[in-house]
Amino acid sequence: MPSELALSTLQVSEVSWFDPDAEELRAAMAAEVGPRYSDRVSTADRAATNAVDPQSVFLTVVVYAADEGTDKREAVGHAALRWNGEDLELKRMFVTAEHRGTGVSTALLRAVEDAARRAARPRLILQTGDRQPDAVRLYEKSGYSRIPIFSPYEILPFSNCFEKVFDQG
Repeated sequence: MPSELALSTLQVSEVSWFDPDAEELRAAMAAEVGPRYSDRVSTADRAATNAVDPQSVFLTVVVYAADEGTDKREAVGHAALRWNGEDLELKRMFVTAEHRGTGVSTALLRAVEDAARRAARPRLILQTGDRQPDAVRLYEKSGYSRIPIFSPYEILPFSNCFEKVFDQG
């Protein structure tokens, strides 16, 4: 008995930090992840530490899933790079729950890593919390190594900080 398989294609688009789809995805991330840490750090401290100054943003990307054979597309993933000293730092990587495990996170990582390489950065850094084990597994599986907590995350001792060092060849 034949079954129908809904196929979708992924499109990675560079957008403004203020793009409505990007803002909506960041809000969804905050709603999902924020409550995981509410018992540890005040909302004000966490917000100040995790704030992203739009002036520091180097790149914002959104992944869209498009159903084959239709013009319908949906924003399903977000990532941004910001300057943190001489480094580019991955911020606000998020994939909607219904699109996890479909290649969106891989597409996001590829886009931001390629951008960091084009900017001649020797590495890409990131921070994630200990209550995001799926994120930790993704970064470790993708070649990221743990590093000491870097600024401005010293106030968040439960941070997991990582780097991916790029080949210089």
